[in-house]
Amino acid sequence: MRQIEITENDSGQRLDKFLSKRFKNMPQALMYKYIRTKYIKLNGKRCEISSRLQKGDILTLYIKDEFFEEAPDQYDFMKAPVKLDMIYEDENIMLLNKKPGLLVHPDDTYHFDSLIARVQHYLYDKGEYDPKKENSFAPALVNRIDRNTGGIVIAAKNAETLRIMNQKVKDREIEKLYLCIALGTFRKKEDLLTAYLEKNDDKNKVYISNRPTENTKTIKTKYRVLAEKDGLSLLEVDLLTGRTHQIRAHMAYIGHPLLGDGKYGKNEVNRKLGFKYQALYSYKLTFRFTTESGILSYLNGKTFTAPEVWFRSLCAEPALPCSR
Repeated sequence: MRQIEITENDSGQRLDKFLSKRFKNMPQALMYKYIRTKYIKLNGKRCEISSRLQKGDILTLYIKDEFFEEAPDQYDFMKAPVKLDMIYEDENIMLLNKKPGLLVHPDDTYHFDSLIARVQHYLYDKGEYDPKKENSFAPALVNRIDRNTGGIVIAAKNAETLRIMNQKVKDREIEKLYLCIALGTFRKKEDLLTAYLEKNDDKNKVYISNRPTENTKTIKTKYRVLAEKDGLSLLEVDLLTGRTHQIRAHMAYIGHPLLGDGKYGKNEVNRKLGFKYQALYSYKLTFRFTTESGILSYLNGKTFTAPEVWFRSLCAEPALPCSR
């Protein structure tokens, strides 16, 4: 028999969600059986899979020792460098300036260095994150950016921040503006584009059309031309819908692919100008809360901007080509 005390970062979760995070090697069917047969009790009483956990609750578990994994001597995130470009940090949240080329999460081919690993290593060194003291929570990223795209990424230091921020993203109460360089000169210097996007997971690619089908989702992309030079246009883009590869695919669809985009763009132009990454950056973020924001209410109305965008001056200065 073992006991677990529910901490602040564990509170508010359903019992089954907590157990799935805490005991990753426990089959779900067995977990449900343990709850049903009272091998898992909440505050000494029978509980349900939907029971909500509160700080200070005690879980009593009569389960096999094999499900209690021993803490490793060294965590994988410790292999990542502690190298972060910090835009803002407080006790709840971090705003990070991710550079092109860095993964936000590890994938099958690149395991140890990622933005989230750097965040966890950084907080571990500061004494703000200790996996041994956490039952189910680890610092997490709220939004994602493609490996070859740069921009502002939000990291949550605690579970309450993560819950609130995830809801704010879902409710579209966080405004994100992008800068990009597109090929060609735009006839309309400002416009709201509407089309339909279909995602192909096997090819990791999306396709745009002007007619809806059962497999498409509506996309709306608002742009404004900031500068033009030598057949290139610097745009500020506001995503009114947030779909996979939306800006890249939508601009290519209207005949203005992004400079440096190897998937939807023109590789002969990219090679000629020496662009390794697509000229796309999530450069400005504003918190526009219209619903309850709890411990993060102090952020409402605040705007944060990336201090530098590597391609921003290309349409205003004659220094082409430019590579990174």
